[in-house]
Amino acid sequence: MTNYLVAMEAAWLVRDVEAIDDAIGVAVSEAGKRLNRKDMDYVEVEVGGTPCPACGEAFDSAFIAADTALVGLLLEMKVFNAEGEQHAQRIAKSEVGGALRDVPLKVIETFELQDDEEQ
Repeated sequence: MTNYLVAMEAAWLVRDVEAIDDAIGVAVSEAGKRLNRKDMDYVEVEVGGTPCPACGEAFDSAFIAADTALVGLLLEMKVFNAEGEQHAQRIAKSEVGGALRDVPLKVIETFELQDDEEQ
């Protein structure tokens, strides 16, 4: 059995917002509240990054049109004692998906944790 860090991307919709910073704050806050209600404070939530197609520099993954924002969130969760990488991904997606119903999730990276990284 191995321990993993699973990183997922979530698409979060924020309505009635005019500024990118406000949309990001609302999205991170709402996701955190929903996870905390399910006692999942071990899931890290932050705004995702999107690479610029011209220069490759990463910028906040958020877009506003008609006072509605789509914010890409990055969710990270440690999964302990998984049978393999795919098993860890299924566990993480199931756990987070249960707390964030109707929020699209996609696993983007999975890292095997070494013994000193598990704390």
